[in-house]
Amino acid sequence: MLESINIWLSNAEKTMSAGRALSRSIYTVPVDILLSGELGAGKTTFLQGFAKGLGIPQQITSPTFALEQRYHLNNSEFGIRNSECIHIDLYRLSQKQSQDLLQSTDDHTGIRCIEWPEHASRTFSSPKIEIMLREEKDGRTAAITFDDVKLPSRATIEGWRSEMLLPEHIGRHCDAVAALAEDLGKVLLQRGVPLRPMLLRRSAEAHDLLRFLDFRAGGFVGPENHSEEQLELWAKIRTQFPGIKHEPACAEFLRENGFPAVAEVVAVHGLMLPTPPRRTVEQQLLFYADKRVKIDERVSLEDRFTDFRVRYSGGEKTKEAETWFKEARGVEADLFPEGIPF
Repeated sequence: MLESINIWLSNAEKTMSAGRALSRSIYTVPVDILLSGELGAGKTTFLQGFAKGLGIPQQITSPTFALEQRYHLNNSEFGIRNSECIHIDLYRLSQKQSQDLLQSTDDHTGIRCIEWPEHASRTFSSPKIEIMLREEKDGRTAAITFDDVKLPSRATIEGWRSEMLLPEHIGRHCDAVAALAEDLGKVLLQRGVPLRPMLLRRSAEAHDLLRFLDFRAGGFVGPENHSEEQLELWAKIRTQFPGIKHEPACAEFLRENGFPAVAEVVAVHGLMLPTPPRRTVEQQLLFYADKRVKIDERVSLEDRFTDFRVRYSGGEKTKEAETWFKEARGVEADLFPEGIPF
């Protein structure tokens, strides 16, 4: 599914920062990163930030004369081991030379960054991310099109909710989290941070799809409030995911249905100890938005924490809630150092 965004980058520092941020939204490897734009539009600057985000220690330079540069990738955080980031510049090559060079690297298993891809006059198959940089006034715009992941439709998610006999209030919670996450994403986009709004929204809409796996007798969402049909179905589904909580179970369900990127976002949205890495901006936004919504009401982190403390008074749950609060504060400071306008 294609997803496109536009961001404004006021200077070279913002351009490099946007490249670094894009590295936090990679879900598919191998993948092609296609950069277009006139000379001086900021393609190499963008890639320098991207490379830093990937953990490449070398300074990325334009390979205009060397044609290609290769950088070792061994970053388990990205699921990349003993692979390469290939940086290719087609500016000085003919159409045939460009096609031959690309063909020689078509079997890459890492990330291939290609400047001036239009010189090859060829169609690039998915997975790919296309970036068009244009100088405007005192800065530049970046139009980014993601064509590398598969997303479920809203109708598909509603169908899953129906099949799971998901309680209505959990559906409302998911939709409220999705709306808040979307608004938070808009703030970041306005500040020049690339992200995937539709991936974020669909992940939020599905994040508590298997929430009933954690229901317990006498608890806040105890089974006494549910029908026999629901309880029978959930007991059956629980046997498919023995011994695991709703977050990894939902991620497994999404992967089985062909949506691994959504699964990656959903898998770490809850509070788990030890704290799992949340390397992508979409993972961080979903985690944070979920902690700002009480049922379907937007609240402050302090109010949500108070609710948790009342609900889980004493014991390990209180300690977990303290950890959750610190984590959410950390995400807030990381993504929104300039503050959140709501």
